Amino acid sequence: MNQPDKFSWKARARSFRYAFQGIRTLFLTEHNARIHALATILVIIAGFLFKISPEEWMVVIICIGTVLMAESFNSAIEALADKISPDKDPLIGKAKDLAAGAVLLFVIAAVAAGLIIFIPKIIG
Repeated sequence: MNQPDKFSWKARARSFRYAFQGIRTLFLTEHNARIHALATILVIIAGFLFKISPEEWMVVIICIGTVLMAESFNSAIEALADKISPDKDPLIGKAKDLAAGAVLLFVIAAVAAGLIIFIPKIIG
């Protein structure tokens, strides 16, 4: 019977270092992630200016996190796909298109949520 690995603070710290390196890589190498970061800053500023409610902040934070997460997954899929098949391949292209489409779908949902939150405050 296999024994579970012993808990290690050092291993946990190392895993966080890798995760933060991934976030750093996302913003340094992915143009769309930088666009999302700019949108994030603008939305946060708007949230403070319009004094959105705690419930509205929860929606905004979940949308921001999910868009950035989707962009990160998309970038990871593209990097793996490019490594596996540097030449054009229809299935690799399909996988990359689907991953990019997933990001776009959530961005559309996040924009819709933002409009629902901010339009009444802008016109009211």
